[in-house]
Amino acid sequence: MITLALSKGRIFDETLPLLAAAGIEVLEDPEKSRKLILPTNQADVRVVLVRATDVPTYVAYGGADVGVTGKDTLLEHGGGGLFQPLDLQIAKCRVSVAVHNDFDYAQAVQRGARLRVATKYTTIAREFFARKGVHVDLIKLYGSMELAPLTGMADAIVDLVSTGNTLKANNLKEVEHIIDISSHLVVNQASLKLKQERLRRIIHAFAQGVDARNAA
Repeated sequence: MITLALSKGRIFDETLPLLAAAGIEVLEDPEKSRKLILPTNQADVRVVLVRATDVPTYVAYGGADVGVTGKDTLLEHGGGGLFQPLDLQIAKCRVSVAVHNDFDYAQAVQRGARLRVATKYTTIAREFFARKGVHVDLIKLYGSMELAPLTGMADAIVDLVSTGNTLKANNLKEVEHIIDISSHLVVNQASLKLKQERLRRIIHAFAQGVDARNAA
């Protein structure tokens, strides 16, 4: 049995064409089914639905043989011990610094101010500002990041940005780009040895799917 860990939403939806390239079809809609383990048209392949941040953990500890997760999750929570054979180039976005429209970020950084930064990406943020030599106090949040500058709780946020429309709607502006993000295929090392032939076929099919999409 091959177990694939996916999270609901954009990653799931954008992985479906790659699964199709591997001849795998998920038989139930995760938005309609209450099941956490979904069957596929292949008797030896199943999909488990987990939180996006938990995908690397499930794969690392053998709860799944393979998974799809964002580069942000790998950077933040660590991808050690995982085989990462392929950038799937799906669910693209970026991690950026954003502030209120009225906040002079460049001036604050130039004069060496100590910034209060709200984020759920504390590892990424800490390393980014450390490289710049900017002193920050990190405030860990899990959602509604845009509220932090609006309520005066933070000077800036570090968060995922796709279109930037949510920032604009909340009178925020993107001031620094930290890193581009896309989703990657991750594989359990032990599974790769024990189920090598089957997993290699899936990896190869995914790679062909990525190439075909890029060539279209």
